Amino acid sequence: MEFPTWVTERVIARQGALHPYKALKPAETAFVVIDLQNFFTQPGYMGECKAARATFPAVNRLANALRNAGGHVIWIQTCSDSADTFWAHFQHDLLKPELSQKRLEQLSAQHSGFQLAAEVDAAEADTRVIKKYYSALATDSSNLHDVLQKKGIKNVLIGGTSTNVCCESTGRNAMMLNYRTIMVHDALSAFSPQEHEFSLQAWMLYFGDVLGTHDIINRLS
Repeated sequence: MEFPTWVTERVIARQGALHPYKALKPAETAFVVIDLQNFFTQPGYMGECKAARATFPAVNRLANALRNAGGHVIWIQTCSDSADTFWAHFQHDLLKPELSQKRLEQLSAQHSGFQLAAEVDAAEADTRVIKKYYSALATDSSNLHDVLQKKGIKNVLIGGTSTNVCCESTGRNAMMLNYRTIMVHDALSAFSPQEHEFSLQAWMLYFGDVLGTHDIINRLS
């Protein structure tokens, strides 16, 4: 992924190099894949991000490579059960009534929308985490931080959808919890190319690195 000159110049001026993480120990690395559920990826669902489907091959490629190297793959799934209570302002103030009801129904743990897309290769040995809010690392959203700590994770790779919402939100919290955090640009998607690009530009400027699956796999060896 190419960044504008003004972005690269500011990043290098701050940290001395465009990409700060030269090697990643697989045992200390987790690929955190966010919201690649039917609700967010498949036609007919309220939250469909069409671009997400094009990222499935990259997600599967990196997940497989990291597993084979001895690393960890964690699938994050949003669940809307009781969201009208624990996230009432979002459900009632930021969504029209008909959209609020549709989200509550289609992201319920009992609905097909909650399930991971059939095209993603989630292995039985992978970890699954259920989250409530945009960020899996927000207070009371999920147990992801405990999972990462128990596995001895120092490096967090972020994939999934959408880049500038749940993925960036989780990534920012991960960075501020002292994880070396990398956004995997070809394993991420947003509702428009502009949102994807602007999110990753801001990420490079302030929070961590942006790499593609090929570059990350090379750093695992």
